[in-house]
Amino acid sequence: MGSASFASVLANGWQSFSSPVVFVRTLATTHAPLFKHYNDNHLVAWASTSGSPLSNGRTFACESSSPDVTTTTPVVGYAKYHRLLPCTTHKGPPRVEHLVVSEEGPVLEYICKTLDLPPLFVGDLIHFGAVYYALVCPKPPPSATPEQLRIFEVVTAPSVLRKRPSIKGKTIQAAQKTFRVTHVDQFLEAGSYLRVYVHPRRFPRCYEIDWKSRIIAVAESYVVLDKPSGTSVGGTTNNIEETCATFATRALGLTTPLLTTHQIDNCTEGCVLLARTKDYCSVFHGKIREKKVKKLYLALVAAPVPIGIITHYMRPTSMAPRLISEDFIEGWNFCQLEVLECKEVPWPNAVIENKYCIEDCGWPSKDVAYECKINLLTGRTHQVLSKGEESQDQRVFRYFCHMRED
Repeated sequence: MGSASFASVLANGWQSFSSPVVFVRTLATTHAPLFKHYNDNHLVAWASTSGSPLSNGRTFACESSSPDVTTTTPVVGYAKYHRLLPCTTHKGPPRVEHLVVSEEGPVLEYICKTLDLPPLFVGDLIHFGAVYYALVCPKPPPSATPEQLRIFEVVTAPSVLRKRPSIKGKTIQAAQKTFRVTHVDQFLEAGSYLRVYVHPRRFPRCYEIDWKSRIIAVAESYVVLDKPSGTSVGGTTNNIEETCATFATRALGLTTPLLTTHQIDNCTEGCVLLARTKDYCSVFHGKIREKKVKKLYLALVAAPVPIGIITHYMRPTSMAPRLISEDFIEGWNFCQLEVLECKEVPWPNAVIENKYCIEDCGWPSKDVAYECKINLLTGRTHQVLSKGEESQDQRVFRYFCHMRED
């Protein structure tokens, strides 16, 4: 795909550079020191709940393509609820439940009883990939209470583990490794561990896209997709349903799911290559290793950026925004990018900002903005989205709309 200037985007009504910022932010989770007993005294190892208010107060409508599945008839003992598919009509705060299985049986039945959740809802969570299990409970977090630690020691005592045939021949570390639950009837042993993302991260924009129109090329071994912003290429820890790979597969009517070969940020739009076979995944990964694949980014910034190589150091953390420094700091990640072009474009007015969901980040309105073409020399996560002090070189990281990858 060729590069397109921001000015041409505005003139031609091309796809938006960005999604609303709510799709980009990672919701923080606060571990609450809870060891709760739900129905029939089922044990809950520890629970995580938190809320994160939207910074800009925007709300998003999620239209259902199948009205008959958006709600269900109330089940005895359960409250009426909205199905996860195709999209919820309300947004709940993040909630993660960590459970120690107290009685063997099917996973769906156990979660329903323990957390008092409707069966269809739990089935949707499993379909989304939002439920994980391990043969042995992992060590509780530092915030765990003495009671939580006591339960952990009880269920992981050598005398208890020796009586479990499924653990025979495994190390504790291997038995504590988590795997995604893939079927509602999956059998659980007493003493197993469950992690349930009750409110998985959602991507409602998936239901607003004409996915067939975003297909650029279809070959025997791969498909090239113009990824929309506000979507995930291959899914998240708790949502493997609302992905570009899934929706592109459906749009093309393929019987074999498309496979991800590389990732670009959720807030970025641009070309992604999806493999039709596992063999081509290996082929494409080889091309990346041999540096035969080149990615260029377009970023809209509020001040001119010098042409050339920019070097900075980024604090190693999984949380965004990333902190950076122009000076070397021990343990921080080395990052380099090359600014290939920087040209003036009209500053977007209020109508354009609203139409294309451009976040102004508090910048005062000006006559012009600057569009930069960027080549990443290192592939650090969020390295272009990082921001630090307002030096000349670092202004590239303080743009007011998201980016496009070509």
